[in-house]
Amino acid sequence: MLHSPVTRRTTLIGLGAAIIIPAAAIAANRPLVTVYKDPNCDCCTGWVKHLEAAGFPAKVIETNDITAIKTKFGVPDDLAACHTAELDGYIIEGHVPARAIDKLLAERPKAKGLAVPGMPAGSPGMGGAPEVYDVVLFGPERRVYGKFRGSRET
Repeated sequence: MLHSPVTRRTTLIGLGAAIIIPAAAIAANRPLVTVYKDPNCDCCTGWVKHLEAAGFPAKVIETNDITAIKTKFGVPDDLAACHTAELDGYIIEGHVPARAIDKLLAERPKAKGLAVPGMPAGSPGMGGAPEVYDVVLFGPERRVYGKFRGSRET
C-alpha cells in the first residue's frame, strides 16, 4: 500500500488548487465578450478590465467607425455609448456592470441586449464619484433592468 505523507507543501498545493480551479471553472463557463471600441478610448479599456476581473474572457476589436457597429447591431441612438459588445446572442452597449450581464445570462429574457446610455461617472471603466444610473433592457420591450451605483446594484 502506497502512503503519501501530508506535508506543508502538499497541503499548500492542494489549497492553491482549490482556489484556482473554481476561478478557472467560472471563466470557462462564461461566454466570450467581443468588444468593439475606438482605439483611443481609455474608459472602454477600463470596462474590458472590469469584465475580465469578473471572469469574462474578452476579445477587443478596435475600429474608427463605431457608429457602423452600432447600426449593424441595431443599437438605438438614444441608448448609444462609447463601445458596443456582443456575447451569447446579446448586445451590450456602454458601461454595463458584469453583475447585470450575469443577471441577463441567468434570466435569458427575450431582448436584444442591455445598455447604459452615455458615460455615467463611476460606472465600470469610468472614473469619478459613482452616480446612480440605469441599465436598460432593450429589444421587443424596453425597461429599466437595474439601477446601479458604480458596479453595485442599488
